[in-house]
Amino acid sequence: MNPYAQQLTTVAQSAPDERAAFIRKTYAHLAGAVLAFVGLTAYMVNSPIAEMLLSVMSMRFGWLLILGGFMIFGRMASGLASSTSSQNIQYVGLTLYVIIEAVIFAPILWIATYMLNDATVIPTAGILTLGIFGGLTLVVFTTKKDFSFLGGILKIGFIVALALIVCAVLFGFNLGLVFSFAMVLLASGAILYDTSRIIHNYAPGQHVAASLQLFASVALLFWYVLQIVMSFSRR
Repeated sequence: MNPYAQQLTTVAQSAPDERAAFIRKTYAHLAGAVLAFVGLTAYMVNSPIAEMLLSVMSMRFGWLLILGGFMIFGRMASGLASSTSSQNIQYVGLTLYVIIEAVIFAPILWIATYMLNDATVIPTAGILTLGIFGGLTLVVFTTKKDFSFLGGILKIGFIVALALIVCAVLFGFNLGLVFSFAMVLLASGAILYDTSRIIHNYAPGQHVAASLQLFASVALLFWYVLQIVMSFSRR
């Protein structure tokens, strides 16, 4: 099948072996992205980079600056990963996204590593994230339900969440545990939506873009699970 035809045919319309190959490639790329993220954040946490980023975030509008950069470069990375002109460009997009996620995570992982007297925080958050992700993935693949209806709900949810985050930074209030739990639910919905799209909507040649979107949702889930675990660890 030529690349152009692959962009016109969805995975759901493809032959079973092609569909299975697409799913294997998507989750293999997701695993590679997660491993690269773990290695990169481990390097940053054990170098001056994390402390430098933490000092920027500690400035009054530093978090907004980093968040704005994340949104700009994240959109750019997603666009590159969705490129139909070159697979190398797709990999550049995925690599860029892993790097910017590592930059965002490095300060909070530094805090969890060096400022909390609890070595179980990060492993616990990681195991919980993996368990939630695995359970949601199993739901989608066993039921084969189309969760595309979540798209509009998720869009509204993320807009509201972003508005609350901006207000929290501007007016100096803490969003608290309730917000973190709500974001875990939102991230879980995003995983259901992304996994459903892997089965129903993506084209066979879009495994890099699919893995990026799934990685983004898993990273979001991990961020707020980590926030919750850190909060309970401080008590």
